[in-house]
Amino acid sequence: MRAGLVQLNSSDDPAANLPVTLGLIDDAVAQGAEFVLTPEVTNCVSGSRSHQRAVLHPEDSDPTLQALRDRAAERGIWLLIGSLALKTTDPDGRFANRSFLIGPDGGIRARYDKIHMFDVDVSPEETYRESDGFRPGRQAVMADMPIGKLGLSICYDIRFPQLYRRLAQGGARVLTVPAAFSYVTGAAHWESLLRARAIENGCYVLAPAQTGTHAASTGRTRQTHGHSLVVAPWGEVVADGGTDPGVVMADLDPAEIDRARARVPSLRHDTEFDGPA
Repeated sequence: MRAGLVQLNSSDDPAANLPVTLGLIDDAVAQGAEFVLTPEVTNCVSGSRSHQRAVLHPEDSDPTLQALRDRAAERGIWLLIGSLALKTTDPDGRFANRSFLIGPDGGIRARYDKIHMFDVDVSPEETYRESDGFRPGRQAVMADMPIGKLGLSICYDIRFPQLYRRLAQGGARVLTVPAAFSYVTGAAHWESLLRARAIENGCYVLAPAQTGTHAASTGRTRQTHGHSLVVAPWGEVVADGGTDPGVVMADLDPAEIDRARARVPSLRHDTEFDGPA
């Protein structure tokens, strides 16, 4: 299966972001992609809760979701919408950070709400409190695809290996990690974490990313790391999107998954143990 990872520099204007996203999906299809993936918060990169309340929609009326479903059906492709920021009916008004797997008929095959919230102090100048605006999901999600079962995750989830272990031992052969990774932590940890999850689980890891400085009409601007990556089951990076918006392509070979797992069958070697005291 040929995969195309879309790397975006989304602003806080969903209407302006949509035609760019659609154009890059078409670019990936023109290069032979059967499976196209977009990054986290494809529709809107914003740290302003008031702005998000003004421009976001619930799932059932979100124009980005509908347009991307239509494009998947038009092109006959599998499409992972890395995530969309969406309004919910939660009493506290928090949003959902939700990933969608869309089938070649445009139907929604799976939904995944980001479990781990990015509440960190990278530096005095760079702090994040994702849980203030977004409510965490509770459910790990897998979906069937022609290449095998797909395990869904989003961005900060990558730091919690137990999620990926559960997905892989549940049958996942490909793991998706769409992200809007911090520029600072991305430079330090992004590739290492993705390669570790691939090696530990004998899975392909597909990680489409946001990149660059994101235009904001309200609130502070944000910088993200870029470097959309495809990591093979043995741990080698087979595609790197660099730091410019665009598309990076890779061919996924199911036999590589089987070879990696046969060489080091660690998914069968988990052992119960006691302690620490």
